[in-house]
Amino acid sequence: MPARLAPRRTAPGISLRLPVLLLLTWILSATGAAAQSQNERPPANKGPSVWHPEALEAIDRLKSPFCPGFMLEVCPSPDAAALRDSIEMLAEGGMRADSIVEWMLARHGQQWRALPPARGRSLVAWIVPPAVLLLGIAVVVIVLRRMRRAPEGGAPTDEVSPEEDARLDAAIRELETEEEPLF
Repeated sequence: MPARLAPRRTAPGISLRLPVLLLLTWILSATGAAAQSQNERPPANKGPSVWHPEALEAIDRLKSPFCPGFMLEVCPSPDAAALRDSIEMLAEGGMRADSIVEWMLARHGQQWRALPPARGRSLVAWIVPPAVLLLGIAVVVIVLRRMRRAPEGGAPTDEVSPEEDARLDAAIRELETEEEPLF
């Protein structure tokens, strides 16, 4: 027979003290770290409760240099929040939206412009899409009109000859007899 191991003798309550102590330490350190990080930097989505109209217009025309592929308005990065706050301060200081956009592009680069300027070579980006859309609509209208016209020479008629009428009646009678229930 195998030898039985003697149960381990410990003082009552010691086996629970260590896990409870570790759990309590972890909870206190996690809440302390969270409180410290909240004091260092406000959340990225915080901002003024009422935005200046010029700031909103400028922010709507910019992409975020901190979140590629996102507009500055929706970028969750703390740096983007700081940039939005800077734009708000510039707008409150009296800067117009165009000047704010140019200020931001001078600092971060032209690639963060959301829309191309409506002047110079960039004007092509504003003219070509609507022109192609109008051209496509015109082509569809022309093709539909041509398809709607009766072909010249062998125009179809709505009249059915007596021979075709007899063939149709025979085909309908044949279908009706095939579809009758067998029970």
